[in-house]
Amino acid sequence: MPNEDLIALARLVLAGGPVLPRRRLLEQHAAPALALAAGTGAWRAEGLDAVQITHLQGGDTDGALARTRHWLEGPGHHLIGWHDADYPAQLRAMPSPPLALFVDGDPTLLWRPAVAIVGSRSPTSGGRDNAHYFARALASAGIVVVSGMARGIDAAAHEAALAAGSGTTVAVVGTGPDIAYPPAHDRLRDRLAMQGAVVSEHPPGTPAVRSHFPARNRILAGLALGTLVVEAAEQSGALITARQAGEAGREVFAVPGSIHNPRARGCHRLIRDGAALVEDPREVVDGLAHLAADLADALRARLGEAESGAIAGPGETPQRLDPDYQRLWEALGHDPTGMDQLVSRTRLTAAELSSMLLVMELDGLVTAEHGRYQRKTGFFTSTASTTQAEGQ
Repeated sequence: MPNEDLIALARLVLAGGPVLPRRRLLEQHAAPALALAAGTGAWRAEGLDAVQITHLQGGDTDGALARTRHWLEGPGHHLIGWHDADYPAQLRAMPSPPLALFVDGDPTLLWRPAVAIVGSRSPTSGGRDNAHYFARALASAGIVVVSGMARGIDAAAHEAALAAGSGTTVAVVGTGPDIAYPPAHDRLRDRLAMQGAVVSEHPPGTPAVRSHFPARNRILAGLALGTLVVEAAEQSGALITARQAGEAGREVFAVPGSIHNPRARGCHRLIRDGAALVEDPREVVDGLAHLAADLADALRARLGEAESGAIAGPGETPQRLDPDYQRLWEALGHDPTGMDQLVSRTRLTAAELSSMLLVMELDGLVTAEHGRYQRKTGFFTSTASTTQAEGQ
């Protein structure tokens, strides 16, 4: 059952209106419940407008709070607020970050190194194949594939990441987290929630609204270290995502196409404007290395690691690890090991191990596949070339 703070946070989300005053309200109080208890004087002082205050004072006249409460009671359903230490560090650094995220699925994916793959809703066969090729190779290498669950390139990227078997894909949607849009993607939405995550800033039950989709692009760009545009026309929502990524200091990659293909012109424009031209997934991975290091630092701070480094850096030996990490390193060995075995071998909790394994992945010590972990012998395998040889 949702606790008092989750319900208070849901009420703040449902109040709508400008996000900044509500963010300030959360920053001024230790918890959402205390922010609500502060009353109208404190709300006005932080800049909440009359409509927002009326919403916070009123009852659940339209049933939105009851729907949200019911959704939060479901398994795998999460609400992560601006005040929460689990709010993704990458997204926090973006302009206009959302007040909170509704997550159906695994919220730890929001802290993993990610690439947003975006493009045309009506791609050519070649564009769809390229999206599949890049997404499958990146997911197999442990990179989270983020996209928007739309038709075309988005769906191809999600499907390929799911096919890789690693479950490393996240859909950022412009509806509520429980709504499949387009409706034909209802089964895809369910698979994403089961094997990855579906993320939205909008409460459950929110239908598709045209203005929500350009706005969700900033979340797409914000969760990713870089954005890969596979195929896009000159007037394309994918270019909005790429622009927002570039403005936030993230990497932008584009796959070139035929000069006779109108759906490639957006990619060519991005390349002229400074995006990296890529032909192989390895080029994407190489381009993310410096940003992945920043993400690792943020995660260490989240976990309370000392800056001196409890984790081995490049070229350091595993003996430099602190005792818990050393114990985990020894428990891993060189063969894939499941979480239950690691819990048994280390006597650490699954939650502790999940956080530690993520840090070790970011430091290039560990690789994960099909929910099993092992010591990493090479960051990027030959998956990309074998995938292409198999016909994608």
